[in-house]
Amino acid sequence: VQLQASGGGLVQVGDSLRLSCAASGRTVSNNAMGWFRQAPGREREFVSSISWNGGRTSYADSMKGRSTITRDNAKNTAYLQMNSLKAEDTAVYYCAASIDSYSGVSGRWRYWGRGTLVTVSS
Repeated sequence: VQLQASGGGLVQVGDSLRLSCAASGRTVSNNAMGWFRQAPGREREFVSSISWNGGRTSYADSMKGRSTITRDNAKNTAYLQMNSLKAEDTAVYYCAASIDSYSGVSGRWRYWGRGTLVTVSS
C-alpha cells in the first residue's frame, strides 16, 4: 500500500484546510485510516483516525471540535478537514493505514505516507 498525503500549505490563523490521503497499490476499504503530525523539534503525535466503514472516529484532544475525518472507500481516499487553525497546528501531517479495521492512537499503523506540510501563520 502506498499513501500520498496532499492539501497542505500556508494559511492564516483561523483558516481552514482539507488534507487528502490517497491510497494505491490495493484497496484500504477494510483498514482503519489515520492522521498524525510532527511539529519541528517534537515527536510525531496522533491527530485522528477512522474505522474501515467510517462508523467510528477518534480525535486528539487538541483537534476535537475543530476537525473532521472522513473517507471515501470508492476513491480509496481519506480526508481531514481542519478548521479554526492555530499556529500550533503547524506541522508535517502524515496519513497512515492500519492493519486493523479500527485503530486508535496505539493501533497497528503499518503503512505511512510521506506527509504534507501545514504552516499556520499568525
